[in-house]
Amino acid sequence: MTAIAAVMSDVGVQTMKAIAQTEYGAPEVLELVEVAKPTPEANEVLIKVQSASVDAGVWHLMRGTPFLIRLMYGGLRRPKHPILGSAIAGEVEAVGTNVTQFQPGDRVFSDLSESGFGGFAEYVCAPETAVAPQPTNLTAEAAATVPVSGVSALQALRDVGQLQAGQRVLVIGAAGGVGSFAVQIAKALGAEVTGACSAHKAERVQQLGADRVIDYTHPELTQPAQPYDLIIDTAAYRNFADYLPALKAGGTYVMVGGSTSAFFRAMLLGPWLGKRRDRQIKCLTATPKQADLLALKAMIEAGQVTPLCDRTYPLSQVPDAIRALEQRQVTGKVAIAI
Repeated sequence: MTAIAAVMSDVGVQTMKAIAQTEYGAPEVLELVEVAKPTPEANEVLIKVQSASVDAGVWHLMRGTPFLIRLMYGGLRRPKHPILGSAIAGEVEAVGTNVTQFQPGDRVFSDLSESGFGGFAEYVCAPETAVAPQPTNLTAEAAATVPVSGVSALQALRDVGQLQAGQRVLVIGAAGGVGSFAVQIAKALGAEVTGACSAHKAERVQQLGADRVIDYTHPELTQPAQPYDLIIDTAAYRNFADYLPALKAGGTYVMVGGSTSAFFRAMLLGPWLGKRRDRQIKCLTATPKQADLLALKAMIEAGQVTPLCDRTYPLSQVPDAIRALEQRQVTGKVAIAI
């Protein structure tokens, strides 16, 4: 790709730096290259990317596993989208002829997962409907951590879990990317929140506003003194059925993230087992929505939600950022400075 970029530069084509891959595999398949700078279509904005963030979807797409990922996004033998990166924050540099919501100079953030990805680059184009103004009280690095994980947490609580004020919620994986948002959003929606995490991360979860924090290994995780109305499982490496005794009759368990096998068990067996136990077992399939970015913007500007950003890597070290996330070395989110 580098040689191709050199030829493009010789003929006057503008180029940019990006992290790209030509095959599936470990983080070592990612390379820092130069490619053509994109040009916005009529309904698109061209964004100068200032920051991106890393999430579990990135490493699944990078590795091409589970195989269903390849069927969903194309590229059975090699990646259809060589430049990954879904969640970004930056500044609008140019707009297409039909764009009405934005103009050059606007600070924006976006989830690119339904518009071709491309966030690990200096520039990217996105439909204006996939973009929203950045929260005014965040840096670009913090804003870039919101679009994927924050929206997933919001949709899991509000839409799938149908959380009501005053209800009791357990967030499993409360110190993770989605979990750290879920704790804060649940509090903003008026819930009583218990966070479950590793013991050494308990203080961080308390700082997020959790009413109680329990260790993953404590028996109370599945046998609480008082059952929950809603369980949000962002780290589903345990059988979902183990949590049914922790739910009230009519309560809801929502699987957000975890192992592929756990997800498919919940999706296939959950409705049947939930009906037998008078519980609801659901799986989240998050969908990027401009309205949800705006809802999170309002919560952040009101001081109800603050992104938990563990560390920031430069663009050239995206492979290291993904490796740290895969190895579960991260508390909250990882940002990429571009």
